[in-house]
Amino acid sequence: MTYAQSMLPEFDQEMANTRKVLERIPDDKLEWQPHRKSHTIGWNANHLADMVNWLTVILTSPSLDLAPVGGQPYQVPALASRGDILRHFDRNVSAARSALLAAKDEQFGQTWTLLSGGKPILAMPRAAMIRSFVLNHIIHHRAIVCVYLRLNDVPVPGMYGPSGDE
Repeated sequence: MTYAQSMLPEFDQEMANTRKVLERIPDDKLEWQPHRKSHTIGWNANHLADMVNWLTVILTSPSLDLAPVGGQPYQVPALASRGDILRHFDRNVSAARSALLAAKDEQFGQTWTLLSGGKPILAMPRAAMIRSFVLNHIIHHRAIVCVYLRLNDVPVPGMYGPSGDE
């Protein structure tokens, strides 16, 4: 079994759980935020939908510069409907899954670097970046969205068993 094949069940489970959460977001709550210093539900949903693409970037390039000198900085998309967010998420999941399956075992041990303005922020083996910077990061933002859903009386889906709403 390749490293990618061993990672695939976890990837598939976390993507399915993330999609269940995104499916619950009401279009009329995308601009809701619990505090002026907090991001909106829509910002978090867009970030979740887009972040999956980082797995593809990690496996197909040596680095990502979030604010390249003389270039456009990374920006979270601003999709304005649950349907558009889900379509973006589904496209990114499909591409990430394909990139994962196409990756060779030796790639996972190679260092990948996150940059800002050409300066390293974080550098780790690709396998660690996928688990930390992508999957754990997705779980973190998914949990934020679940709290936001709860605060808006929207039933939270079960992910590792039933939720309090099921």
